[in-house]
Amino acid sequence: MEYTANSAGTLILNIHALRTPHQTVINETFNIDPYIKVEELQSAQNENRLIKFEIEQGCSITVSYKATVDTSYEIKNYEELEEIPVAKMDTAVFPYLYPSRYCQSDKLYRLASNLFGHIINPFEKVITLTDWIHKNVQYLSGVTNSQTSAFDTVTEQSGVCRDFAHLGIALCRALTIPARYFTGYAWQLKPADFHACFEAYIGNEWILFDATKLVPLNGLVKIASGRDAADTAIANIFGNVLFTSMNVGCELADKGFEPFYYEQPGLKGLSYL
Repeated sequence: MEYTANSAGTLILNIHALRTPHQTVINETFNIDPYIKVEELQSAQNENRLIKFEIEQGCSITVSYKATVDTSYEIKNYEELEEIPVAKMDTAVFPYLYPSRYCQSDKLYRLASNLFGHIINPFEKVITLTDWIHKNVQYLSGVTNSQTSAFDTVTEQSGVCRDFAHLGIALCRALTIPARYFTGYAWQLKPADFHACFEAYIGNEWILFDATKLVPLNGLVKIASGRDAADTAIANIFGNVLFTSMNVGCELADKGFEPFYYEQPGLKGLSYL
C-alpha cells in the first residue's frame, strides 16, 4: 500500500491476519519505507490487530505486509438445528443483533419477514437469504461508495462484496439472527483485493456466508470482524494523507486443498473461530 503525506498525519491500519484458535500466524513481516516506528494495538471491541504510526512531515511511504497463515475450519450438518431464543443467547453477541451504521436491520424487517420469515431452520434461512442476494443484486464495481448502506443496496440492486455483506448482515439481524462483518484475504479472488463477507451466529457458533460466491469459503484468511465496515476499515487516515495505490495477493500453500462452496447438497455450514 502506498500513501502520499502532504503534511503530518496518523494512520491506523488493519491488515494483519488474526491470531485465533483456528488461525495460526506461522510467520509475518511488516515494513514501512522510509522507516517509521509503529505501535500494535488491539481493538477494544474484539480481537482485531491494529497498527498505528505517525508521519511527522510530508513524504511518500510504502507499507508492506506478508504472512504465512495456517487456517482450520469445521464443516457441520445443521439440518436438525433449532433457532436459539434471544433470552438464551450469549450477551456478547447482542451488539450483532442491533442496527448499525451500514446495516439498518430495523428498516428491512418487513422485507426479511415476508421473504424468509416462514423458514424454520435458521441455517436454511440464512442460506436462502444469501442466495436471494446473489440472484437479485448485481456485482458491479464503481456504483457504490463509502456511504452506501444495506438499505441503499436493496434499492439499487447492485454493489460490491462490502455491499453484499452489509445486506446479508441486515437481513439476518431483521430475522433475529446475530450477524457480523468479516474481512480477509481471499484465494482466487479476481481481481485480487481485500474481500468482505459475513458470519451469522447459529447454534452458538459463527458460521461463514458469502453472497458474492466469488471464492471458496475455506480459502479465506481472516483479518477482522465487526458490526459492519466501519469497525473493520483496512485504513483509518487522520491528516492530509492520500492513498495512492495497493497490491494484494493470496497464494495457496496446501497442495491438497479442496474448495468448499454452499452449492453442495445438504445443510452443511463452515465456521472459522
